[in-house]
Amino acid sequence: MEINKENITEWLKNLQDNICKALESEDGLAKFKEENWTREEGGGGRSRVIENGNVIEKGGVMFSAVSGKTPDFLFKEKEHSVSGKSHQDTTFFATGVSIVIHPQSPLVPIIHMNIRYFEMSNGTKWLGGGINLTPHYIVDEDATFFHTQLKNVCDKHHSSYYPKFKTWADDYFFINHRKETRGIGGIFFDRLNENEHLNFEQNFAFWQDVGEAFAPTYVALMNKNKSKLFTQDQKQWQLLRRGRYVEFNLVYDKGTKFGLETNGRIESVLMSLPTNASWIYDFKTKENSPEAITLSKLKKGVNWI
Repeated sequence: MEINKENITEWLKNLQDNICKALESEDGLAKFKEENWTREEGGGGRSRVIENGNVIEKGGVMFSAVSGKTPDFLFKEKEHSVSGKSHQDTTFFATGVSIVIHPQSPLVPIIHMNIRYFEMSNGTKWLGGGINLTPHYIVDEDATFFHTQLKNVCDKHHSSYYPKFKTWADDYFFINHRKETRGIGGIFFDRLNENEHLNFEQNFAFWQDVGEAFAPTYVALMNKNKSKLFTQDQKQWQLLRRGRYVEFNLVYDKGTKFGLETNGRIESVLMSLPTNASWIYDFKTKENSPEAITLSKLKKGVNWI
């Protein structure tokens, strides 16, 4: 496949199709509803949302391909600086697939994936993305399985990628005002182009493998946990953990900020928010409870493998 924005766009659409089919099959009830939208400044997307299923309460598998004048905030943020390259009147093109799934059961984890490609008319281009898991209750066996799948993808391309991108995920998916990670992390990378390890074409192959790892990894976790019985107290805990998820996405998430700053479709940008969440004032877990144990593991640098 020739690497250009047209072929990348088509590949991402096919990925969206395949992931939606896999999730619908495992859920067994709900179907995705599609909405096509256009952006006045350029481009648009296919928003697909699934609700009220056997396993999935609310989820979205979103594709977008947008273009236009490069927003100023990209040049103001240190990590997005493009030193030595003029950005006056620069245009951009960005495409990607973004996924968030909120399950019915508190024993099935929330999952998020995003893979994206970005280029500017001045020649700057990069790849970004990652997958991370947010269990309401941390199960070590599931955490090991999840991280092993991601490590296998990384190791296929370069042995440095898993430890590097795992650390990046730990640092990125951190709720600073709570001093806790959003979940058990995963991998995260941004502005990946050529580096000391791989050229752009090789990194593009890695980026594709990350996208294709989503469906088999999450379907396995859905299948393992979807039929387990849970209590009303566990459901209440799920709502509290969803509240933490909302806090992160609205305060820290750069994808949300990018969508808002570039006049993205608001319903699609905020698709990641759950239907229901809860905030109980000064909630305290019981000592040695499953909830307290989960909180104790929401830390950076945990070796899950």
